Formats: sequence, structure tokens, C-alpha cells
Amino acid sequence: MKIYVNVNAARGGNGSKESPFKAINDAAKIAVAGDEVIVAPGIYREYVNPVHPGREDARITYRSEVPLGAVITGAELVTDWEKYDGTTYVTRVDNTVFGDYNPYIQEVEGDWYFADNHMHTGNVYVNDRMFYETDTLEECLEGKVYERSWEPEYSIYKWFTTQDKEKNETIIYANFQDLDPAKQKVEITVRRNCFMPKAKYISYITLSGFNVNKAATTWAPPAAYQDGMIGAHWSKGWIIEDCDVSGSKCCGISFGNYSQENNDNYFFTKHVKSPTQMERDAVCRAQYDGWTKETVGSHIVRRCHIHHCEQTGIVGRMGCVFSIIEDNHIHHINNMQQLGGAEIAGIKFHAAIDVIFRRNHIHHCSMGIWTDWEAQGTRITHNFLHDNNPPACVKARPDRFDQDIFVEVGHGPTLIDNNILLSPCSLRIATEGVAMVHNLICGSFAMVGSGVDSIINDQREPRYTPYHIPHRTEVLGFMTILHGDDRFYNNIFIQNTKIPEDYLEDWDMEKEYTNLEVGTHVWDEYPVYEDWIKQFDLEVARPDMGKLASAHFGHLPVWIHGNAYFAGAGAFAREDDKLVNTDPEVKVELVEENGKYSIKTNLFELVKDFKVHMIHTSTLGKAFEPEEQYENPDGTPITFDEDYFGNKRGLHIIPGPFANEQVATHTLW
Repeated sequence: MKIYVNVNAARGGNGSKESPFKAINDAAKIAVAGDEVIVAPGIYREYVNPVHPGREDARITYRSEVPLGAVITGAELVTDWEKYDGTTYVTRVDNTVFGDYNPYIQEVEGDWYFADNHMHTGNVYVNDRMFYETDTLEECLEGKVYERSWEPEYSIYKWFTTQDKEKNETIIYANFQDLDPAKQKVEITVRRNCFMPKAKYISYITLSGFNVNKAATTWAPPAAYQDGMIGAHWSKGWIIEDCDVSGSKCCGISFGNYSQENNDNYFFTKHVKSPTQMERDAVCRAQYDGWTKETVGSHIVRRCHIHHCEQTGIVGRMGCVFSIIEDNHIHHINNMQQLGGAEIAGIKFHAAIDVIFRRNHIHHCSMGIWTDWEAQGTRITHNFLHDNNPPACVKARPDRFDQDIFVEVGHGPTLIDNNILLSPCSLRIATEGVAMVHNLICGSFAMVGSGVDSIINDQREPRYTPYHIPHRTEVLGFMTILHGDDRFYNNIFIQNTKIPEDYLEDWDMEKEYTNLEVGTHVWDEYPVYEDWIKQFDLEVARPDMGKLASAHFGHLPVWIHGNAYFAGAGAFAREDDKLVNTDPEVKVELVEENGKYSIKTNLFELVKDFKVHMIHTSTLGKAFEPEEQYENPDGTPITFDEDYFGNKRGLHIIPGPFANEQVATHTLW
């Protein structure tokens, strides 16, 4: 059945084409498996709560009749601003408008939130842009530049809120600077979500072609209920396609954790157990609650434009398993820098089991893709990432990392292939079991051999993390991160960032997070397989457990072959089949014209005669702990015979993501 919605209809109807509903949520109350909800252009200021699930063979589809013509927003217009002082105006809102969730009382807070401030989940928007919240009215009136903003010149637009408890009103002050609020579109968020079911297991929903913006979402740590402007809420088989998603206070799209009894933000509320322990608990509780491949995950996000959100573009913990994130443009995430914590990135997934990230363009984010805990069967392929670092003029937050990809405390296999990584730091690798194949890498590696454990009370507190039955969610075991078990085949490394002259004098292992040196030389202390396996006395019939303990808890081996190094990038000391060119003039320049990106480089003149081998799943072996191959989610092997554009590599195989030098000048996005 087709159900019609038109906010501009003369009056609310019954959902027929002749008499459409005025609200999408009216359609959501009656739509059942196989139905299609067709939404006419217009602004829908409402929260849509889908009530009924679809089926795999009969989805419920919500479709914007005109692509991006239907707008679902969690904001309301504010037109009654009164001048307060200078360029600062004030308005009052009756708290009954907010129902049981007042975003001007609810603060952004929870586990893994580190920012020393009291930001609220609500926000003021002028012409679709967020203003900067202040902790005091005086700061709002002053309107000073916020030095950590990626756009300092805009950070002078401020707002502040307080409560009038006697009148039950929210008071909002806004410093409009040179803008006249009477002549601008001024909105405030009043709803927590835009399109997200309250119940779990509302599966097989398609959301197609909508503009979804401005919601008072909450901080989404891994061991807590995770919401977004759009959210699947612990269900299976959602498709979110061709949508424009922007303006979330925290997360744009959520495939995250459900609310676990006695475990939501346990550390933040009770303090007595570490947040890391609660993450382990979250995994085990989910197993008990029926977290399986058959119940949750297998979502698709494709061809979406996701931007200007302040925690993540897409977030997920466990509910994101077996998903595909493809062909999306994700940018300007956490650029205001008022939120700070360990859950910020263009995409932030915990337990990205068999998740594929492919053909995405991710830039100007505080971190591009972050796969944290249980990245197993994860593949990051054919993506284009750049400028995922703050501008040089910006004072960085001490609690923030900036790189294209971060793989953290997982056991693999995590496969990163055919990507273009142009930020100063390409991969933060506080993990093991990573394979990088045919990438263009212009940034450094960080946290090699570190970043997983803490020294507390003069003793090491290891971070045990789970690994799983291959291609399933069921836990196979827990183990610390030994580091290593990494593979680097047929990549191009370029020292594209200039290193300060005094850098090497000051650098030491304690400062490794600041590493600016590009290349695989940072693995020089790691064994190759032949040396590692000798430690285990395989010819001895009765092994000595005590004698082998140092090997059992030592670094795992690395495999490094067929890479090319330019402009000072450092090569692994025991890599035989490599190309090293120290010409400092070899560089990669990113060119942007009318929104289209390409690269300008001379490196192919130097690499074209360096021939490497074709790489297959069999070349890469198995990740050590789960004993799982670097393969497709269905268990079939991969042959890396296609380049970034999908061209076949042919008989003459060169390192990097391009089959030949001609395609390197093509439009990347």
C-alpha cells in the first residue's frame, strides 16, 4: 500500500493520495511490511517514530517524493527575539514545549566525555549554522573568538541558556554580532531525534532522499544507549540512502547500542568501575540478550551527504555489525571543537564485525574513520580521506586525535586497501591484525606498540578485548593487544608533511602520538615471521610453558613487502623487495576545482618500472587471535586486482591505489 504525506495539504487526511496525512509520524503509526510512505516536499517539524517493522522480503520504505525536498527537522523557528544588550538578544520558551526532554537542561555528558564544560544538547541555529554555546552570560555578551574552533572567525556568534524555574521557562540569549535576527532564519532544537523508533527490533526500514537536520541528540559512548538524528535502535536491515544529514549536536546517524539495564554510563553515574570494564560488560550482556547476526545489524548507508555534526557523522556499537557504509560524503565533523572525548570521528564504530567502508569521501573531520574494539572482518577500501586535522592556526584540544583512520584495541583481521590517505597522520594503530594493501599513504603511523594499556597503582592494567567466531558475533575469547600481526604490501609512502628541524632531537617513545615520520620503519623492532616462530621450540614434544611465556606475550610478527618510499619516508629495515627514492621534490598535491578533487604528482615517473606481486587472501594469512583470514564477509577470498577506480591491474602491477599513472589524474571524487 502507498501512504501519502503532505505538510502543505489544506487539512490532515487519511493518507490517501487525494487526502494525505500532514505529518510523517501519522503514516509511521500505520505503515506495515510492504508499505511505501511517499512524502511531498516541505518542512516537517516533527519526530517520526516508526512503530511497525518491515520484513526482508517486504520492507517499509519512506521516500521523499522529490529528492531532498522533504525536510525532517528537530528544530523550531524563533521569531520573538528582544534586544538585551548591544548585539545580544533574548527569548523565552515555555518548557511545556519540550515535553519530558528539555535540551536546555540536559547537558552533553557521559562515559568518555572529557571536555571541561557544560554544553547542552540543544542549540541555536542561524541560517542552518550552529552558534557557539558559552558557560556564562558574560562570555556570550563578550563574543570572543574560541581558539580551538576550526573556523575561529565564526566562533564569535554565541548563545547562553538558563532556567526561570518560577515561570517554568527556558531563557536563551544569543549574540548575533552583525546579524539582525529579524532578517535571518533563527531556530532552536526542541526534539532529541528526527527519525528513530522508540522500540527495538523495528527492522527492514528504508529512508530515502530526505533532508534530516538539527536535533538535540545526546553524547553516545559505547556502553550506553546511542541515539542519532536518524537511528535504527537495535534492529536489522535498515537502508539509509540519498539523504542529507546535518546539524546534530552529537551524532547524525546511529546504529548503536541499546539501553542495557544497570550499565548505561555506569562509570559516569556510579564511578566505581572503569569505563573499559563496562565496555566488556556491554559485549557480554548483549550476548545474553541475543546479539546475533540474525537479530541486529546488516544496515546500509549509501550516497548520503553527512556534515556539520559535533560528535560523529555515523556512530555504532554492536548494532552496526555486518553493515555497508558506501559512497557517502562526510565532512566537517566536530569542527566547532566544543565537545571533546573519545567518541569523535566522521565514522565511529565499536565492534565493526564484517563491516565494509567503501568509496567514501571523508575530510575536515576530527578523525576520519575510527574502528574501536572488535574490528574483525572489517574492510576499509577505496576511500578518499584528507584534511582530517585542524588548520595550522588552531590550538588543538589535548584530548583529541587527528588522523584519517584509527584502529584501536582489536585483534583483526582489519583490511585497509586501495585508499588515498592524505592527512598528516594516516593511521593510528593501537591494535593488531591490520593489513594495508595498495594504499597511497602520505601521513604517518602513530601509537605503534602503545596506546592500549595504562600504568595504574604502579602496575600494568591490560585492556583485554574480545574476539569472535569468524563472521559471527559470538565471543570466541578475550586477550590483550600484543601488537604486530600486521601486513604492509604494495603501498606507496610519501613524506608529504615537512618535519620541523628540531623534531628528531625531541622525539622519544613517550611522545609517539606526535610522530610525523612517514613509513614502515616504525616496525623495525618487530620480528619477521621466520624469527618469531623459532621461539616456540616446535620440534620439542613437550613444550616448557615457563620458557615460552616471553614469546607468548611478546610482539607478534610483521610482513612488509613491495612498498615504495619517497621524499624521505622510511622503509622497514628487513624489507627486501622495496623501492626507496629520497628525492625531496616528490610530493602529492590535492587539487580542488568546483567541488571536484584530483591529485597532482610526479611520483609515477619514478614508480612505473617497479613491479610488485599480485596480492591475494592467501598472501595475507590469518589474523593471529581469531585465526580468521582477510576475506569477504561470506568467506570467499579476495584478489586485489582492481585499483581505486575499479580498473584491472593487468600483468604489470605497481604499488599504490592506481593501476597506472594515467588514472592518477582522474577525478577522485
